[in-house]
Amino acid sequence: MAPGTAEAAVEHIAMLVSRIALVNAQLKEARTKIEACLAEMSAPDDESPGQEAEQHDVTILRSLPGVGPIVLTSLLAEASGPLERRDYRALRSLSGVAPVTRSSGKRMVVGMRRGCSRRWREAVYHWARVAAMRDERCKTRNQALRARGHSHGRALRTVGDRLLRVACAMLQSRRLYEPAPLAIVA
Repeated sequence: MAPGTAEAAVEHIAMLVSRIALVNAQLKEARTKIEACLAEMSAPDDESPGQEAEQHDVTILRSLPGVGPIVLTSLLAEASGPLERRDYRALRSLSGVAPVTRSSGKRMVVGMRRGCSRRWREAVYHWARVAAMRDERCKTRNQALRARGHSHGRALRTVGDRLLRVACAMLQSRRLYEPAPLAIVA
C-alpha cells in the first residue's frame, strides 16, 4: 500500500459515519412527523359529544395486517380518490394487481400490469409481503399459491388483491379488521 492510504481510508470512514448519523436522525424525525400526522388524522372528532365515534379511514386502514406508517401514507397519498370512493377496480388498476390479458388469434397471455403507479405498486407489494408474514390467512393463501407454482411476485399480487378487496369492504362498512379464525382440518 502506498504511504497514507490507510490514514485516508480512516478519515473517509469517519466522515461517512457522521453523514450516516445525520441521515438516521432525519429519518427518525420524519417517522415521528408521519406518526403525528396519522394520529391527528385518526383522532375522533369532538364535534358531537355523546355520539358514537365513527371510524376514520386512517384508523380502518391501519387495522389491516401489514399496514405500517410508511405503507399507510403511501396508500393515502397515491390513491386518495379511489379510497374515498371505495373504488376497488380503480385501486386494482392503480396498484398493478389486476392482471392484463394479451390475446391474438392463436394465443392468450396473462401478465402483470405495468401501466400503474410505481409507488402505489411498491406500497401494495410491501403491504402484502408483511401481511403474508404476520397474518395467518394471508400466509396460508401465499403458501398455497407458491405450492401451485406461482412466482413470489404473482403470489404477493394475489394476496394484495385480496387485501384491497377487504380494505374496500371495511371502508364501506366502517369496521375495523378482525381476522376470521382459520378452519382446523382434522
